[in-house]
Amino acid sequence: MKIAFIINDHATEKWNYTTPALGFAAYKRGHDVYFIGVGELSYASKGHLSVRCKTIKDRTFKSEETFFKAVQKEEFTTLSSEDLDVLFLRNNPADEINERDWAYNAAFIFGEIAMSNGVIVLNHPSSLAGAVNKMYFQHFPEIIRPKTIITRDHNEIKEFFKEQKQKMILKPLQGSGGTNVFMMDKKNEHNLSQTIDAICRDGFVIAQEYLTEATGGDTRLFIMNGEPLQVNGQYALMQRVNASGDIRSNIHAGGKPELVKMTDQIMELADIVKPKLVQDGMFLVGIDIVGSKLMEINVFSPGGLNVMGQMYNADFATPVIESIERKVYYKSMYNDYLYNSRLATL
Repeated sequence: MKIAFIINDHATEKWNYTTPALGFAAYKRGHDVYFIGVGELSYASKGHLSVRCKTIKDRTFKSEETFFKAVQKEEFTTLSSEDLDVLFLRNNPADEINERDWAYNAAFIFGEIAMSNGVIVLNHPSSLAGAVNKMYFQHFPEIIRPKTIITRDHNEIKEFFKEQKQKMILKPLQGSGGTNVFMMDKKNEHNLSQTIDAICRDGFVIAQEYLTEATGGDTRLFIMNGEPLQVNGQYALMQRVNASGDIRSNIHAGGKPELVKMTDQIMELADIVKPKLVQDGMFLVGIDIVGSKLMEINVFSPGGLNVMGQMYNADFATPVIESIERKVYYKSMYNDYLYNSRLATL
């Protein structure tokens, strides 16, 4: 199998991220593995995807760290979608905001080209295009979501603040990783207008119900093919505990990962989101849970899989690659009969 991973940039990707872990798992299974930065995508005159990428072959590595650092030192080579079986879109568009705006939607645009060339593209690029901001989350059943409004109107937000008894979360419609997330209450109400203005500079504002359980952080669960990812009874699941004085539990924002047990409540939430994820061809996603509510569904490059693997002494990356291998097999059996969106979650 020839599998390529799209990342934001070779210089900023770190060896302990989830994508290099997936690449290493594929490499150990004997597959040809390629890493492509968003800026290395191009469209060839013959109508196929052509990329500059980095790859490594015929060497043995003991760890993900030595593997990916060796990849980063390699010179660029050229690859065509005609030579690929799978393209895994693992870049984070939110990281490009205000930095490289041209790269914001590049991966799923070029992913559509690869798909038309017969490459299996994960997650399904058309669905990713519709999920490029947090509005995608609002299409899931209301019963599992916190009360939310999305607007640029100061008066609407202030009225919502009153309805929520002067305690709510404000964050941008676009973005991830805990950037520009604020908890507003009576103590900082005098900064409400200023905070709204700051978020409005980048677009729409999400005003969201504050969940008291959020003081203990949130729970990140990986879902693959619509089902919670597990290995030998261990789920790809962790509690992300907020850093002191911070409402954000993202690991990049200082959140601390801790072991957590699977519960019936978490399983129920996972079951409720399954139909839409499967319908949309969302192969591998991360859902963030607080209490009985979902706070976010991460469909682009959910992280933490390697952290969970260390915590539980479990290899969560290999089952992901095994699932992709089955998709390649199914495609070979059915030729062009199966749509990419359906194949993505088989």
